[in-house]
Amino acid sequence: QVQLVESGGGLVQAGGSLRLSCAASGRIFSINVMGWYRQAPGEQRELVAAITGSGSARYADSVKGRFTISRNNAKNTVYLRMDSLKPEDTAVYYCTAHIKTTIYSGWDDYWGQGTQVTVSS
Repeated sequence: QVQLVESGGGLVQAGGSLRLSCAASGRIFSINVMGWYRQAPGEQRELVAAITGSGSARYADSVKGRFTISRNNAKNTVYLRMDSLKPEDTAVYYCTAHIKTTIYSGWDDYWGQGTQVTVSS
């Protein structure tokens, strides 16, 4: 009933930039926090950045000053601008959103399918 679709991943050289997008669609009453996680091979999934509906953002220490998260509430979309990319940023990036599907439902977490980001040295 709810879908999160990511786009914007790809291959980039170290020092380059990418912009990820994630659009939520389906039965949505309200969205609270939206965010991005990443998972490198053999590693645990980790939080990259998250943003509330009012625009308050937080970042992993490893990406502070290089990545910027933003959202368009009217479009139920969250973005991740990634600058000064490093090879260690290589991972599958997943979008997540904390969503209430009806006025009566509770809050649930939904995830996108993931998009690959590869940074070459």
